[in-house]
Amino acid sequence: MSTTAVPSQPALTAKDFSTDQEVRWCPGCGDYSILAQVQKVMPGLGIARENIVIISGIGCSSRFPYYMNTYGMHSIHGRATAIASGLKATRPELSVWIVAGDGDALSIGGNHTIHLLRRNFDVNMMVFNNQIYGLTKGQYSPTSEERKVTKSTPMGSIDHPFNPLALAMGADATFIARSMDRDPRHLQEILIRSHRHKGASFTEIYQNCNIFNDGAFEIFTDKGSKPEHALFLEQGKPLVFGAARNKGVRLDGLRPVVVELGNGISEDDLWIHDENDFYKAQILVRMFDDPSLQHHLPRPFGVFYETSRACYEDLMTMQLEEAFATKGKGDLDKLLRGREVWTIA
Repeated sequence: MSTTAVPSQPALTAKDFSTDQEVRWCPGCGDYSILAQVQKVMPGLGIARENIVIISGIGCSSRFPYYMNTYGMHSIHGRATAIASGLKATRPELSVWIVAGDGDALSIGGNHTIHLLRRNFDVNMMVFNNQIYGLTKGQYSPTSEERKVTKSTPMGSIDHPFNPLALAMGADATFIARSMDRDPRHLQEILIRSHRHKGASFTEIYQNCNIFNDGAFEIFTDKGSKPEHALFLEQGKPLVFGAARNKGVRLDGLRPVVVELGNGISEDDLWIHDENDFYKAQILVRMFDDPSLQHHLPRPFGVFYETSRACYEDLMTMQLEEAFATKGKGDLDKLLRGREVWTIA
């Protein structure tokens, strides 16, 4: 009996994940880099394109599904997380990615975001944070700094901004990370880690809006200032930074303190990063400059926290199977009728 060999499928490349649609972002927008890194990462995940879904809400970043050669949905403002939850609940085998801006995810969609995270659906949420509303032409957003002067706040914003990663910690997200558009290699690593995590992954991506909020994160992305102001977290490694890697962070009680290495201080004296330490993660996500301190605190990038918890869609499947086993297949008509029936003559 002869057999016919089945030809092997050619390996996918980044080009296979791009579409024929014209990419319509402003020239120089950070979204271009994020799109490129996602397309580069996807072939290595080993997932068929028909099993990948990109869901977005409304905003500049929400054009993402048009440019990814996968399934996708450009949904409605703030509801990408709700739609992704429904999809994952009914099709748990799919790899679901959520794309949202800081306004989309944390303003009109804030409530949906926290419930997605606490329920722990196995999805990957990318929040493009540019600290501004770009699509609607430059109003202040939930992450804009205080006293921010915009078209909607001509005298400066009096709002206290959201801290996205602190919000995610409060919602009990099981994977919390931060990266930036202008560090392609680091962003790729974080996207791969996000995919590998079983549970709700929340990744904040600093994204430059060069039209309405240019240079918001330049201190962390410029080659000259980046080493002194950005701290890259590595599991099991001390918190070291600086152009000469001569600075570090250690804890003075519960307060992070910057120290100079040398003169009796070595890396052994520094804070050792542990992604599984819930309490230290609470400190890390709030590690911004503190006016009460006499020293500058670097901004952390990387995986802040990761833990394991049962996913919503798995628990739902188990509950349904238990119901079928103990109660049998349901009768919707009977359920709608209820226990009391009236006959009308």
